[in-house]
Amino acid sequence: MSAIILDGKALATKVEQQLARRVEAIKQHSNGTTPILATILVGDDPASATYVKMKGNACKRVGMESIRLVLDKDITTQQLMQEISKLNDNPDVHGILLQHPVPEQIDERLCFDSIALNKDVDGVTSLGFGKMVMQEFAFGSATPAGIMTILKEYNIDIAGKHAVVVGRSAILGKPMAMMLLNENATVTICHSRTENLSEFVKQADIVVGAVGRPELIRGDWIKDGAVVIDAGYHPGGIGDIELSAIKDRCYAYTPVPGGVGPMTIATLISQTVTAAEKHYLVY
Repeated sequence: MSAIILDGKALATKVEQQLARRVEAIKQHSNGTTPILATILVGDDPASATYVKMKGNACKRVGMESIRLVLDKDITTQQLMQEISKLNDNPDVHGILLQHPVPEQIDERLCFDSIALNKDVDGVTSLGFGKMVMQEFAFGSATPAGIMTILKEYNIDIAGKHAVVVGRSAILGKPMAMMLLNENATVTICHSRTENLSEFVKQADIVVGAVGRPELIRGDWIKDGAVVIDAGYHPGGIGDIELSAIKDRCYAYTPVPGGVGPMTIATLISQTVTAAEKHYLVY
């Protein structure tokens, strides 16, 4: 059968067009003030710098502004928290992104949790996670929230399906599992130390690769007709799943690249626009 390609790049373009109109409405409502996303980059990691630049470019495409804060790699946890506090107190800043990962001397979780809930547009705080789990309003972690948007855009049935999430990180695997559970999927969470991992994957109607290891999930583990979501990206343009082995057997899949990645950025920008709408009471 011919699998449906869950084109995150095309969907991100569509989302950005909608966001541009919402940004213009905010400007009209607030005497020309535009939503602002503040990004914090600690150190000089080239990959992180590239990701931050991509997010800044996305802001420009929808008519937003961005503030880029680059901090020394030797900064302390307390110093970083002080910078976050300044952004929390700045009424012109509507969203705050602390680029992951940070240098090892920094307590990343403490810094994430110092971001004000109403500006946590990347969905990284413990409080935001808890509210999301309890189905109260909070900005979802950007990557899993983007995946949920893809599933809904392509009318993928979630309720009653068995979803297997391979990965348990605080900003991807765990929130992904909870978002699927909130949409009435039956969810199994696995990880790199799961014994007999293949046996769990073989049961899945929806497979989410979020483990961070190149092609750890083999194609012959995935049953015919499954929906395959690959949230990994590694050198050579491969993900966490052996996609080449399932493209003619699965019901639908996200390509790598061009699947989950673009929607992660689009979700971050979308949630920043929502934060600005709430700030300026634009509904």
